[in-house]
Amino acid sequence: MSEGHGGLLFVLRRSPLHELPPQCKIVSMAMLVLAIVATPREQVWAYGLYAAVLVALLAAARLPLALVARRMTIELPFVAFALLLPFVAGGPRRQVGPVALSVDGLWGAWNILAKGTLGVGLALVLTMTTTVPDVVRGLERLRLPSALIAMLTFMVRYIDVISGELARMRIARVSRGDDPRWPWQARAVAHTAGTLFVRSYERGERVFVAMQSRGYAGQMPAAGGARASARQWLQALVPVVVVTAVAAMAWRAQP
Repeated sequence: MSEGHGGLLFVLRRSPLHELPPQCKIVSMAMLVLAIVATPREQVWAYGLYAAVLVALLAAARLPLALVARRMTIELPFVAFALLLPFVAGGPRRQVGPVALSVDGLWGAWNILAKGTLGVGLALVLTMTTTVPDVVRGLERLRLPSALIAMLTFMVRYIDVISGELARMRIARVSRGDDPRWPWQARAVAHTAGTLFVRSYERGERVFVAMQSRGYAGQMPAAGGARASARQWLQALVPVVVVTAVAAMAWRAQP
């Protein structure tokens, strides 16, 4: 697999997180997200500690905070939805100035904002310290189903091909007078999407026939990847232990 596909989100640095095997980071981040999601929303103090752990991970990875902040904007649609909840949710209401806000909506908005922001932050730590080919190798090391690994491998390999074809189709439309900024051009955009789907499907069939002619029998070649040592697993699980302990204390503090 080409290493060039790992440069879109990956940030090259020399840090302890960059040097950890990908399987350790995948397991660690997944367990961190599960612990955070399982924490009661009413225990606000716990989310402050989770934020401190996230900041510590970003510092350990030596990631530029400005770039992290820009990439965090991917959650803005969820933020907008969360900000609407206090106005549209039912249940008891609390007067805040001239506006009556739903108590359940306020807690729901806080729940989405806190857990969503922490989840996006952890996902960025993983993607900015691990190339996409390394993620695939890590998933292979974790014994994920071979069919899933194959689909992920081809998605990574051909996403640039498909996006390049989409760009060429758009240039062809614009050169013929199309202006996709206006609503009445939606039909042309829909035709482009349908054509791209058909071409991608046909390309997939041709690639599959070519693979079969070269001996493919349903199993992709192993991508390799180094085995993680016990020390590396311990390093990766340190934040998991901290966050899990905080989640356990949060549940014990529940009335």
